[in-house]
Amino acid sequence: MLKYLKYFIPAITGILAIVFFLMGQNYPTYFFISWSIFMILGDYVLPRDKEIQKFSYPGILNFSIYINLPILFCLIFLIVSIFSSDPPSWYINGLNSQFNIDFVQIKASFTLIDKIALISQTALFVGILGTVPGHELVHRKKKKFDMFIGNWLLAFSWDCTFAIEHVHGHHKDVCLDEDPASAKRGENIYLFILRATLQEQISGWKIEKERLRRRKLNMFSIQNRMVIGYFRSLSITMAAFIFGGLNGMLIFLLCAFLAKLLLESINYIEHYGLVRERGKRVNMRHSWNSNHLLSSIYLCNVTRHSDHHRAPNLKFWELNPCPEDAPQLPYGYLSMLYLVLFTPFIYNKLMKKELIYWDKNYATEYERSYNTQ
Repeated sequence: MLKYLKYFIPAITGILAIVFFLMGQNYPTYFFISWSIFMILGDYVLPRDKEIQKFSYPGILNFSIYINLPILFCLIFLIVSIFSSDPPSWYINGLNSQFNIDFVQIKASFTLIDKIALISQTALFVGILGTVPGHELVHRKKKKFDMFIGNWLLAFSWDCTFAIEHVHGHHKDVCLDEDPASAKRGENIYLFILRATLQEQISGWKIEKERLRRRKLNMFSIQNRMVIGYFRSLSITMAAFIFGGLNGMLIFLLCAFLAKLLLESINYIEHYGLVRERGKRVNMRHSWNSNHLLSSIYLCNVTRHSDHHRAPNLKFWELNPCPEDAPQLPYGYLSMLYLVLFTPFIYNKLMKKELIYWDKNYATEYERSYNTQ
């Protein structure tokens, strides 16, 4: 049973975050720092996640990611109410009567550092509870319920194009020049985020335009998945405005923006500096992987990235751990994320050594010659 329970850890952590946020002054900061240390040190000291496990009850594993949607909804609207100048009276009275929580006093107790921690942790959880399981579910193109939940999870980061461009574009073009989500060697992380975001939007519209053309439908048909996706995100944004006023809406948009920034940073990490010859199949060497235990648990095994690209239709529990013939990241995902965002010069120096090893031990002759051009 423990092998099932570990995949509920992200949802449980999301609930714990809500509890800590409601404890008032300093607790959001304590939670953010403690969780970051837990992730970084845990990935470093815990045994590597190399076990191939079989599961007889996949419904339990699916539930472990479906449950993220209501948890994320509660987390977002808690943050919206904290930053609102006038949260709804029924919300304040409900917390007081049902849980004996003096929300007005808690709201007033937060320091500037607490507020930064609240926004940072929320953005991380929009990624962990929203983008990551959303990524898992939108690959299940023939499962209507999974697609429904997955697209709503992605709506919290205003990233409707991810369900289109990532599935139908990135998996086809990975490690080619035209792939928006494949970072080039030495490319500035922040310029990459801007480039990738813009190019993914353009690619998503092109893919959707072609799909609608084949069905003889207008570009702006109500069946346009880009338009539907924007509408989902807009509906959450308007709900944040109704619930928390202008301040609440702006805080939600800030969290969505930061979550998108985190997603593109992960994209940067997962294929950084790797290239592929046009027309050749995607191989295990075309993704950076991680067998770090906590990263695998919190990110639905997206850390087994080579296997995900080998067989995108596999469920997260069916992915195999990174084999010896696939490139490995030196540290867990959160460590790499913080390095690339806050000390990109250290990240580039670290990955330069890994890329030299990749050129020597994994790359084909064409790929080596391409990197020396």
